[in-house]
Amino acid sequence: MSDTIRTGGCQCGAIRFRLEGEPFDSSVCHCRMCQKAFGAYYAPLVATGEAKLTWTRGELKYFQSSNHVRRGFCGDCGTPMTYEAADGIAISAGSFDDPTLLPPVVQFGVEGKLPFVDRLSELPARHTMDDIDTAPFLADIVSYQHPDHDTEIWPPESGPPENQPPENKR
Repeated sequence: MSDTIRTGGCQCGAIRFRLEGEPFDSSVCHCRMCQKAFGAYYAPLVATGEAKLTWTRGELKYFQSSNHVRRGFCGDCGTPMTYEAADGIAISAGSFDDPTLLPPVVQFGVEGKLPFVDRLSELPARHTMDDIDTAPFLADIVSYQHPDHDTEIWPPESGPPENQPPENKR
């Protein structure tokens, strides 16, 4: 087994994992079931293959999305984490601490690919702070997202207020 170790987790930090060894592959799935599970135009997934997957913090919640597949997610923040079938487990690519190391090598479910996906790179592109009207709002945001590395204790004492609606919704 390779000495490669990759870590990751959900957005809030309640779920963390460690993958030891090389994953089988990285892919993008365009099927409608994956679109719904990820709330996105497609699902980027990393098949663990023979690599050793260890859940180092928390426990996943599951949704049985078909007679053959269940989907694991964080019960606290809702981050999609796994696609699990008889042939193995795939982890959501975006949940890895450094997803740039896992570029997709294949696309699945292309019959469900939305017609505009291949043209996304043609859209105008802006940096987050380019919109002067939203810059003050964006500059004031305090992120409660877990950092992209393992932590001993999470959330920190100064974490998010419990279930508080945004100021403008009170």
